[in-house]
Amino acid sequence: MTEEPARRRAVEQRGLWFEEFDPEVVYRHSPGRTFGEGDNTLFSALTMNPQALHVDADWSSGQPFGERLINSMMTLATLVGLSVEQLTQGTIVANLGFEEVRFPAPMFAGDTLRAETVVLDKRLSRSRPGEGVVTLQHTGRNQHGRVTAVATRTVLVRCRPTAEETV
Repeated sequence: MTEEPARRRAVEQRGLWFEEFDPEVVYRHSPGRTFGEGDNTLFSALTMNPQALHVDADWSSGQPFGERLINSMMTLATLVGLSVEQLTQGTIVANLGFEEVRFPAPMFAGDTLRAETVVLDKRLSRSRPGEGVVTLQHTGRNQHGRVTAVATRTVLVRCRPTAEETV
């Protein structure tokens, strides 16, 4: 293997610094995530959720949707997860909270979740210099474009490092 020439610049994958979050942008996250039956069963087991609506095909067939539903907590976790690489990878300090989490339509095994995010608000932290508070609204849609999940999330993110901090 040859040594990398010193003249090449390096590009490191990261999320956005506080200053880069723009309320005028719709951030579309790619790729989507297709849920399988095994995903749903495993997630339900890992989270100690034995709800028959997620794990019992026979029982679920007699319920209003006629089949098992994807666990809504998996839908929420995946919705947020789909945004990480583009928005917060390596720049987030902490999740501060969630508000207004809704599931207007169910997800089923075989459905693909696609996600997008808009910035609702941002401000510099009053108590933590070099960090800012950003409020994000995540929206998930299935492969037919139907909204399946909406969540408002507030995060604490780092501001862009100064020249002294990057040395």
